[in-house]
Amino acid sequence: MASDSKGIALVTGAGQGIGHAIAVRLAADGFDVAVNDISSKEDNLGELVQKIQGQGRRSCQIIADVSEEDQVKGMIESVVNEFGGLDVMIANAGIIKYAVSVLETTAEDWDRTFSVNAKGTFFCYKYAGLQMVAQGRGGRIIGASSVAGKRGIPLGGAYSSSKFAVRGLTQSTALELGKYGITVNAYAPGAIDTPMLQGMDDVMAERQGAEPGAFYKRTDSMSPLGYKGTPLEISSLVSYLASKEAHFITGQSMSCNGGTFFD
Repeated sequence: MASDSKGIALVTGAGQGIGHAIAVRLAADGFDVAVNDISSKEDNLGELVQKIQGQGRRSCQIIADVSEEDQVKGMIESVVNEFGGLDVMIANAGIIKYAVSVLETTAEDWDRTFSVNAKGTFFCYKYAGLQMVAQGRGGRIIGASSVAGKRGIPLGGAYSSSKFAVRGLTQSTALELGKYGITVNAYAPGAIDTPMLQGMDDVMAERQGAEPGAFYKRTDSMSPLGYKGTPLEISSLVSYLASKEAHFITGQSMSCNGGTFFD
């Protein structure tokens, strides 16, 4: 770790949307940032690495599928070999198959959703935790839940269930790692202007005969503020959770949803 660095961070699912914004923000905060995604996002990651390096921070890209344990283990090892350690783990990668009722959900749909959203987060927590404990200097582990992880949503039962699972995992891991100075938290976004949300609008239009853009616009009305969030709102929350100042916050799944749901 360079003497002027705040630490070493790893962000999964950084090829677009919230993960991309988090990586850029942590670099601006002074962290060296490794970024991960699957092979189809390799070009995006390359551009992101250049952007982070342009901010004067070290960066590298790691192609890995978080649902595969050996790949997550290797990913953590690669970061440690490249930068000398790991201080902040952002388990952001996630998928959704929207507009599918529980009655229509297949076992394959369910397993794939949980494989990435829940099992993938578990692998990231586990191997980041092992590394941070071995280092003996504390750390920050932060996962991606959702407003759908606090209140079930229609036509998204598998996704919602997987995000509830992230909350339980976050609480349990926080209880176990607190004695090592490691905090474990999650962020729970509401409607955020991302490619995932745009894709949900496309599916709603196709399956329900709605006008293209109707669901996308309707998300604005879900908030008492009258607008959806952007990835920047989530990155600012993660920036705080990753900071030294957030040392007394652990086991929490922090809502950032424009008031669409109150804890």
